Amino acid sequence: MSSLTIGTAISIGRASPSTFTSKRRSRISCVGWDPEGILGQPAGGHIARLEFKKRLEKDAGAREAFERQLKEEQERRRAQREARVVPETAEGLVEYFLDTEAQELEIEISRLRPRLNKAFFDHLQFELGQLRFSVSKTKEVEDRLIELEALQKVLLEGTEAYDKMQADFVMAKQGLMKILQSKDRRATLLEMVEHNELNRSLLSLLDENIASALDADQKEVAAFMESVRSSILKYLTV
Repeated sequence: MSSLTIGTAISIGRASPSTFTSKRRSRISCVGWDPEGILGQPAGGHIARLEFKKRLEKDAGAREAFERQLKEEQERRRAQREARVVPETAEGLVEYFLDTEAQELEIEISRLRPRLNKAFFDHLQFELGQLRFSVSKTKEVEDRLIELEALQKVLLEGTEAYDKMQADFVMAKQGLMKILQSKDRRATLLEMVEHNELNRSLLSLLDENIASALDADQKEVAAFMESVRSSILKYLTV
């Protein structure tokens, strides 16, 4: 049987809504609404979004056109992302995030997580303190204060979610290897249930590996992992 490629398929969870009030193009509404924020806010609410999804499921032509548009948008954003220059200083990094489109924040937080350390947040907190106790409370000062408070909230929630995602991924990877190497799958799954090691992150990891196997035309590998997934699902739904 071909070897498995264990990758990541876990997205950062949603952050609480926040909004910048300056004239910057960033408008933080959420982090993680869809894989890359390409769909934007659902026009007409969630009912309209469900109707759109149903239409895609029924209309093959519309589905292909939508998928093509999605890929083109992903490529456009990838190219823009790669063209951006990340500043070396904490001051520059603050402005970098303020100028980042809301849909790109999740990706930038993941990409720049090592830079979002204590020194960076100390710098951000210091500037906030200066603004809060500023003698001159101009509109520019007030706008900057609200803007940085929103940024601080999103970055703190985003880094917390990212760190949790990474911990979940490590646990999921270890759990998947334990299952794949087990000689008694049922006994292993029961043991993992007792230790609360079966979760949706593990299913997400399996889903990505199944998709990769199908893309590589490794039908036996995909079928094997599908059976593993079905076994896990039984215990998750109990």
